[in-house]
Amino acid sequence: MADVSAKDVAALRKATGAGMMDCKNALAESGGNVEDAKEWLRKKGLAGVAKRAGRSADQGAVDVAVDNGVGALVELNCETDFVAKGDDFTSALGELVELVITSGADSTEALAGQKFGDGTVADEVTNLNAKLGENISLGRVARFESSTNIIDAYKHIQADRGVIGVLVELAGGNRDVAHDIALHIASAAPRYLSRDDVPADAIEKERAVLTELTLNEGKPEAAVEKIVEGRLNGFFKDQCLLEQGYVKDPKVSITKLLEDAGAQVVRFVRVKVGED
Repeated sequence: MADVSAKDVAALRKATGAGMMDCKNALAESGGNVEDAKEWLRKKGLAGVAKRAGRSADQGAVDVAVDNGVGALVELNCETDFVAKGDDFTSALGELVELVITSGADSTEALAGQKFGDGTVADEVTNLNAKLGENISLGRVARFESSTNIIDAYKHIQADRGVIGVLVELAGGNRDVAHDIALHIASAAPRYLSRDDVPADAIEKERAVLTELTLNEGKPEAAVEKIVEGRLNGFFKDQCLLEQGYVKDPKVSITKLLEDAGAQVVRFVRVKVGED
C-alpha cells in the first residue's frame, strides 16, 4: 500500500465529506491516486456526505445515564425519526453517553474530539452520515459529577426514541425526590432555576412586551406598571423551576416540595430534540 500523507487525507476529506480513516484507507487502497480514492469511497457508500450538510437535522434522539456519581446527557440529531430510532443510530448514541461518563467530556466540542474507534467522535458522526444517508450532527452534551450530591436523570420516550432528556443535581433529600424533580423538569420545561438566574436583558424584553400588551388592552396608564409587575411574576412562575407548581400536585410549589424533603437543587439541564 502507498504511503498516505495527512495533507492528502485532509484534502480528500474536504472534497468528499467522508471520515478521516475512510479517506486514509481509500488513498492507501488506490495507491495515492485521489480520483481513484474518490471512486473507492463512492463504491463503499462513504462519499457525498458534504452534500447533505445543508439539510435540516431537527430530528434525532437524546439519551441519558447515571453511573457512580456521574450523569451524562447527549443529543444526536438527524433528519427523520425513522433513522433516529434505528439500531445504528441508537447504538452510537448509547456509546457516546458512556464516553461522556468515562472521558470527562462536558461539551459538544470536547466530546467531538474524543477518541472513538480508529478516529474521533467527529469522524464517527461523519461515518454515520454516509452509512445512514442523512445529515447527522452531534447536538448538546452535558455532564454532572459529584461525590456528595445526588445526580439523577430522566428520559422521556416517544415513538421509540428519547425526545427529552434531563439531568439534575440535588444537595440533600434522596434519589426518589431527585427523580421526581427530574420528571417535573421534563414536563414543565423551566428555563431557569430561580428568578435570580434570569438574565437582565430577558427580563427587560419580557417587561417591554407585557407593557405594550397591557397598553393595547386599554388599561389605565396609571395602572399599567402594577399590572405589568403582576404579569412579570407570572413569567417567573412559568420559567423558573423554584416558582413552578409541582406537576403531580400543582398546589404544591417545587420550593415547598424541596423544603419538605430537606433538599436543594444545585443545577439542572433539560434538552428537547429539535428545540433550542
